Formats: sequence, structure tokens, C-alpha cells
Amino acid sequence: MHFAVTAFALNLLPLLSAHPAPLVKRAISDADSSTLQLALYLEHLEFNLYTQGYESFTDAQYTAEGFPAGFRENVAVIASQEATHAATITSILESNGVAPVPNCTYKFPFNSPTTFVDLANMVTSVGIGAYLGGALNLVDNPTLLTDASSILTNEARHDAYLRAGVGGSPFPVPFDTSLTAVFAYNLAQQFIVSCPQPLPLIVLPMLSLTSPMPPANLQPPTPAGTTLTFEWNPAQFFVSVDPNAPLYIALINQISPPIFAEVTKTSASTGTVPVPVGVGGAAFAILTTFSGGLDIMQLTSFGTLAGPAEVILS
Repeated sequence: MHFAVTAFALNLLPLLSAHPAPLVKRAISDADSSTLQLALYLEHLEFNLYTQGYESFTDAQYTAEGFPAGFRENVAVIASQEATHAATITSILESNGVAPVPNCTYKFPFNSPTTFVDLANMVTSVGIGAYLGGALNLVDNPTLLTDASSILTNEARHDAYLRAGVGGSPFPVPFDTSLTAVFAYNLAQQFIVSCPQPLPLIVLPMLSLTSPMPPANLQPPTPAGTTLTFEWNPAQFFVSVDPNAPLYIALINQISPPIFAEVTKTSASTGTVPVPVGVGGAAFAILTTFSGGLDIMQLTSFGTLAGPAEVILS
């Protein structure tokens, strides 16, 4: 489904007027601007996702799938808060003479309230990761860092509410997972049909998780040793890779260094790895020729053949 932002915005006017976006003025650097543009890019995506999750189903459809009374209305509240985030970031950019990135046209693969909530958990985990990673770029601007942190904690509340609604743990692991700007941007691309103004970030070859898909209620957690199957297209690699050379999956999860596992190839474009011990929540997989020793910044800069792919484990 493709969505035009204006329809639901009209339905949200009562909520938005009750919680208007502040007109925020902040002095920002070029690095600040780049970080805010990515945040705005993701806020637009989240607003459109939650809007569609509200508009696509009735209260009765949510109730029939086991969601508590008022859940659909709270999806609308989340959408209104995403709109407030976007308006706040827009005001900061515009007050510094920076043209904010506009909405894109989106597609979201869900067909029921439950599949919507499962997808929203994945998308919001990317947003949380982007805010965590972006904090590194805002350390020289404490006021802006506080603004971004305030949005981050709100995003985490959204995700906890959604996870509880679908029957999953609202807090599956003790740490959330940070993402670089490039990785967060690439994870968003699967939902983009077209953009009037793409961000100046590299688009990497795609890596897809083909199995297993997490249970609809995220329970039970995927145990260590479970086989993860990935798919990629070698023709899209930016570098030439010997077909006989070993490949590895680097799993980025929580605050630990990436965990590397050698891929058992099942074809030139598919392979498997087992879930490592201690990995949970949302993890992000990178296909690489490196067997270890790289951190997330190095994987972003030169270590990625394809990816990332999001892996929901609990």
C-alpha cells in the first residue's frame, strides 16, 4: 500500500493541536544538520507507517486479534507524536537555513493488525538505533543532544507498548542496539518507493533474512543455535569476491562488539549461520569477507559486502 500523508494528517488535527510542536531554534553545525536530516527522514517514515496502521483497520479488527481496548486509538497517538517529532526537527533545520528533507512515497508489507505491529517493532528498532548512533555526532551540542535523547526515550516507549500489545516482552534485552547513519538509512530503503530528495548516504547491496521469521507474538525467543538463512546478490557487490572465498555474517547486537560467524554457503547467493549465544532483541546482520576484528564503524566504512538485514530474535 502506498500512502499520501495529507489524508490522515487531517484526522490528527485534534491530537496535534493538543500537543503542538514547539518552534525550536538551535544553532547547529554541518554534522548536526546531517544527523537531524536522517532523524527527520526516519520520523517521516514512522509517521506514515503508524498512520497507515491506524487507517487500515477498525477497532473491532484490532480487538478480534487480541489487542486491548483502545489500542488502535493509541496507534493514532503514536502517529501524532511522530508528527510532532518531525515538526520539531523541521523547525530546528529551517531556523538555521537548512531545507528539511521531505516525505517520500512508502510501501509497508502488512495485511493485519498483528503484522502491522510486528513491522512497527522492526521499524521503530531502526529509529532507536539511529538516535543512539547519532548521539555521537551531537556531543558538542548538549542542548541538541538533550532534544534528541528526549525523542529517543519516547520512541522506546512506543516500541514497548507495541510489543506488549502483540504479546511480546516490552523489554527483551538490557541494551538497545546502536546503528550508524548508513546502516539505518539502508534499513529504511526497503519501505521506500521513491523520494524527491534522497539523503547523501551510500545505498549498499541488499542482504535479506529468508528464515526463520519471528513468531507473531515474538514468543518464545529464538534460541542460540537456530539456523539463520540469508540471501544476497553477488552481482551487486562493490568489490570483486572470489566465489570460493569464505564469507561471514557479522551480527551487531546491544553494546557488544560485532559477532562474526562463517557462512555455510548453500548457493552462490544464499547461506546460513547459527544464532550466537547471548544475542537477543533486534540484531542487524552484515555480510562481509572479514572473519572478525571490525567494529561497527569499520564495517560501515569498508567491511560490508551486503546489508544490513534486521533479525528480530526476541
